[in-house]
Amino acid sequence: MFKDNRVCNLFGIKYPIIQGGMIWVSGAKLAAACSNAGGLGLIGAGSMKPELLTQHIDKAKSLTNKPIGVNVPLLYRFAKEQIDVAIEKGIKIFFTSAGSPNKFTEYIKSHGAIVVHVSGTPELAMKCQDAGVDAVVIEGFEAGGHNSRDELTTFTLIPQTADKITIPLIAAGGIGDGRGIAAALALGADGVQMGSRFVATEESSAHINFKQEIVAASATSTFLTLKKIVPVRLIKNKFYHAICQLEKDGAQVEEFQKLLATGRSKKGMFDGDVVQGELEIGQISGLIKDIPTVEILMHRLIDEYKTAIGRLANNTYSINATNDNQPPDLPTIP
Repeated sequence: MFKDNRVCNLFGIKYPIIQGGMIWVSGAKLAAACSNAGGLGLIGAGSMKPELLTQHIDKAKSLTNKPIGVNVPLLYRFAKEQIDVAIEKGIKIFFTSAGSPNKFTEYIKSHGAIVVHVSGTPELAMKCQDAGVDAVVIEGFEAGGHNSRDELTTFTLIPQTADKITIPLIAAGGIGDGRGIAAALALGADGVQMGSRFVATEESSAHINFKQEIVAASATSTFLTLKKIVPVRLIKNKFYHAICQLEKDGAQVEEFQKLLATGRSKKGMFDGDVVQGELEIGQISGLIKDIPTVEILMHRLIDEYKTAIGRLANNTYSINATNDNQPPDLPTIP
């Protein structure tokens, strides 16, 4: 089905579906399950010290012989150590984000690894290509977690970026089912990265309370906030409203940092405090209504993709049959 797909060929995978590397959520079990199911699983290193990342890489390798990767957010202080640990453990696929693509791309590639960088604008995607990355993730602000300040949507970003770069393009943000995959590929993407949908699976490390909050979410349950520091999309809970109050009061950056310094993301996503914890998730959470295994989810995504493609083919045939392959008459200009 995806025989000539550039993302599949780059990573050596069956389907052009990448599981996003998310803090507190995407450990060895989730990454291995996604890779075993035909996609590419990523270990989210952002919430791991180097020694813990080592353990997750070892565990993932014991659970799959398929390709796996590591996501390294460059804004965290352990980024260089995480990269070195992953290289030492034989990781050959790195997704970097939240920083300059020039910082580590050459270093990682010198060790024979693939580098993919996350971008929020077509212009940054071009800089990523100039920096020598092998592929780009273009992420719209529908996505959960840390986000671009420009608030560009995924489906406006894909075609604009596809027109500017020549390396493989991976779309992320607001993609939660096979229809979204088909739409992203139709707009010029070579593959998709999905985060929120994989949070609500049996294998993710997210606390069951957090998973249930995702399943219960509506289309308007999340909002992009913390724009004074690093924009992040959160579920609207008590912690979110505390942030809103600080913003309303014109609080300084230090006051926001004090609120965040209490380990709020771990408290919410990993420990399950859905009232006082930070719950990072994307807008597509309103579409998520169950917590399947990764294997079941992957089969469903591909079936939905096939259905979407088939519906488009049927519509095209109907249009051609109706119009007998002739373009419609243009109105006469008076």
